[in-house]
Amino acid sequence: MNKLVKFAFFLLILLSAVFIGLVVLNIENIAVLSPEGMIGQKQSNLLVLSIYLMLIIVIPVFILAWFVVWKYEVSKKHTDYDPEWNHSTIAEIIWWGVPCIIVIILGVMTWKGSHALDPFKPIVSDTKPLRIQVVALQWKWLFIYPEQNIATVNFIQFPEKTPIAFEITSDAPMNSFWIPDLGGQIYAMSGMKSQLHLIADGIGSYRGLSANISGDGFSGMTFVAQSSSLEDFEEWVASAQNSPDPLNFQSYRELAKPSSYNVPAIYQLGEEGLFDWIVMKYVMPMPAHKEKGMNHVFPTY
Repeated sequence: MNKLVKFAFFLLILLSAVFIGLVVLNIENIAVLSPEGMIGQKQSNLLVLSIYLMLIIVIPVFILAWFVVWKYEVSKKHTDYDPEWNHSTIAEIIWWGVPCIIVIILGVMTWKGSHALDPFKPIVSDTKPLRIQVVALQWKWLFIYPEQNIATVNFIQFPEKTPIAFEITSDAPMNSFWIPDLGGQIYAMSGMKSQLHLIADGIGSYRGLSANISGDGFSGMTFVAQSSSLEDFEEWVASAQNSPDPLNFQSYRELAKPSSYNVPAIYQLGEEGLFDWIVMKYVMPMPAHKEKGMNHVFPTY
C-alpha cells in the first residue's frame, strides 16, 4: 500500500475521532442537543437516538474498511487466496438485513415522532397558553400580543412553564422561525398562517433566528426570547402597555420597510386584527379606504 495513501487514511480516522470527541465534550453548547423546553427535549431525544442507530452501521463499516486494507495489503502473502469465491449467504444477510432493520426502526420512530411533535398540536397543560403572533419582515421579526395589546420588534418575553401558542406569517419573502433552545423551526409564508407550540422549562434568555436565507440582512435577523417568572412577565407587560409608540396601519407600513440589524422596540397595539389583515391582504387585496374598519375578525387559513 502506498505510504501516502496509508497516512491519509489513518489521518482521516484520527480527525474523525477528534471531531466526535469535541462534539461530546461541548454538547452543552449545542442548543438542539441541550434544550430548555419539553418540545426541544423530545426532538433532541429523537435526533440522538437516530444517530445511535445509524452508528450501528457506520462504526462497523469504518472498522471493516481498516481491517480489509490491513489484512489484504499487497506486501503481505496470503495462504487463503480463493479466486472462485463469489457468494456468502451469511454475509448477504448481515449487510442487507441489518440496514433494513435499522431503516424500519427509523421509519417507525419518525412516523410516531412526526405526529407526537406536530407543531399545530397544542401542549397539554393546566396553565392557559400565551398567544403570540409572529410576522417575518425584511429583515426583522414583529411580535404581536393580541390579548395584552402590545407588540415588539426582535424581542419576546413569556413566563416559564407556560405553553406558548405562536401564530406565524410573513409580510416579506418566505422565512423560517426558530428558537433552537426550545424547539421548532417552522416556515413563515405570506398569505398563510402557521402554528407552533413551545414551552420553556425555566428562566433564561434564548437566541431566536431565521433559519431560511432571505437576502442581504439575513445575518442580522435575530431576536431575544426571554423566559421569566410570571410576576416579571406581568410587570414587563404593564410597562410595555405604557409605551409612547403606537402600532397602527400607518406606523406598520413604515416598520415593514426593509431594514436590518434593528434594535428591540416595544409598541402599544393601536389596531385590532392587524395580524389577520397582514395575512389576508395577500389573499384578497382591499382598497386603502377600507383599512380603517379592519377591527373585525378575519377568517384564518
